[in-house]
Amino acid sequence: MLTEKKPDWLKVRYNQEAIDEVAELMKELNLNTVCKEANCPNLGECYRKHTATFMILGSICTRNCRFCNVTCGKPMPPSEEEPENVAKAVKHLHLKHVVLTCSTRDDLPDGGANQFAKTVKAIRAMCPYTTVETLISDMKGNKDSLDIVLESKPDVLNHNVETVKELQKAIRPQAGYESSLGVLRYCKEQMPDMRVKTGFMVGLGETEEQIDTLLDDVLATGCDILTIGQYLQPTPKHYPLARYATPEDFARYKEIALAKGFKHVASAPLARSSYRAWEALEDVHNGIY
Repeated sequence: MLTEKKPDWLKVRYNQEAIDEVAELMKELNLNTVCKEANCPNLGECYRKHTATFMILGSICTRNCRFCNVTCGKPMPPSEEEPENVAKAVKHLHLKHVVLTCSTRDDLPDGGANQFAKTVKAIRAMCPYTTVETLISDMKGNKDSLDIVLESKPDVLNHNVETVKELQKAIRPQAGYESSLGVLRYCKEQMPDMRVKTGFMVGLGETEEQIDTLLDDVLATGCDILTIGQYLQPTPKHYPLARYATPEDFARYKEIALAKGFKHVASAPLARSSYRAWEALEDVHNGIY
């Protein structure tokens, strides 16, 4: 376990006023944000900009991944009011781009796919100029479930591979590397014009060679957008932190990934899957990369 102090580039300041304002709206509409549930280090910045990643299907996850701070347990049934309430929050916050994610719901036959689709449609109806990104679980690789999400036509389909192949069983014992690659590949094959996105963490004990292989494997699925961020151990009970990658490391990862052919790469210590997600979509649309 790494015992050195957190480096300065990982220290952030929170804007409590902005946090309280968005948190109050979420409470009024009985909504969850992954920003709060996963203890995201960018919570202060995103809330200050009136952006948030909505966590639909409740705040309880049916899996127990060793890197994640979301509570594991028995979830409640999906809320019928949730899709419209998310749309109301999107409208209230004047969001240009919204990210929808979820706790993994292996208890549901569709993995939560219908709730995703209903929420996308509710946002489209209330906020027609807002682009929508769905950050989904692997849904056990069920193609019927994936089709339900795809048929709602999100602007970006996001599913995280999380870590290199060699660490999957230790980090994600109820998921799998090939399954995640399969989700990305299937979604791109079904919707070639839709942007497909994934992300992974460093600092878990991976090697440079393993990272390079991961980049090749992900790119081969047709994935367009990539995020790379620093793993931060939520509690002593979670998977131990092996190292702090430097800003220079992240700059190198970005350069390598772009050279391989990714259309947009967000690689930084505090980069997370939904951090500045609207920028990635705009850059790809505008052909910046």
